[in-house]
Amino acid sequence: MEERISPTVRLRRLTRGIRRWRAEAGLRQEDVAAALDWSKPKLSRFENAEKSAGPAEVLALAAVYGVPDAERDQYVALALQARQKGWWQRYGQDTLASNFEEYVGLESEAAEVREFAAELIPGLLQTERYATELIQAWIPQADEVVMKERADLRAQRQARLHETNPLTVGTVIHESALRQLVGGPEVMREQLKHLVASAKLPNVPLQVLPFSTGAIPALGAPFILLSFPDQEDPDVAFAEHLTSSVYMEDPAEVEMYTLNYSALRSKALSQKESITFLNRLAREL
Repeated sequence: MEERISPTVRLRRLTRGIRRWRAEAGLRQEDVAAALDWSKPKLSRFENAEKSAGPAEVLALAAVYGVPDAERDQYVALALQARQKGWWQRYGQDTLASNFEEYVGLESEAAEVREFAAELIPGLLQTERYATELIQAWIPQADEVVMKERADLRAQRQARLHETNPLTVGTVIHESALRQLVGGPEVMREQLKHLVASAKLPNVPLQVLPFSTGAIPALGAPFILLSFPDQEDPDVAFAEHLTSSVYMEDPAEVEMYTLNYSALRSKALSQKESITFLNRLAREL
């Protein structure tokens, strides 16, 4: 099976390793910087993923920390992978905002995405017409080139749902998102039918939260959880705002999101009931 490699995920793994090495060695940043004749900010940038340490820097750090050769070589390989270009980096800055670039980098190597969608259909399950209507409504408006690139980017992301080793996309969608007439009845009818077709894929567990559920956890706070095939990469929780986004990796915080997602699933309709619900909404349009 071909291994999926994302430089974003590999950089995070490399950074965690470099921080762990120093912690286990019981050294301060200034001690390590002095030993290598580096500035302290240089080491700090490597430890905080502000800049990727190259193979030479990893070798130097491993020598200071006394890291075994096999582990050192593993992290040298990570340093090389972290400097590769991701497939998404061919798009321009207007197409892929910096806060979303990191998300796409994480999603590219993820094995599972779990999303609570409150007002919008999840991007991985949007039709082209639905997504285009959203892009056209966004402020500032994008030009035709950017719109075309964003459509292509979305298609590339959605293609993972149909690969031999597909991405699992679990989602709980609130009825608010299903009744928002993005693009009008015809566009939404097509979108709802696409959700029904997607929910029949074995890797797309989809559940609807109807209005009748009443109070629910995380109401008004949509979020995404990303899980990775290698257990060395911990789950990441992601929340998006109008001009920024937040990534949460602290185990306690991620656990809160995991618990909330489980609670949302327990309150939502079953997969079968959700498909019936979506078909009924589509007929009513």
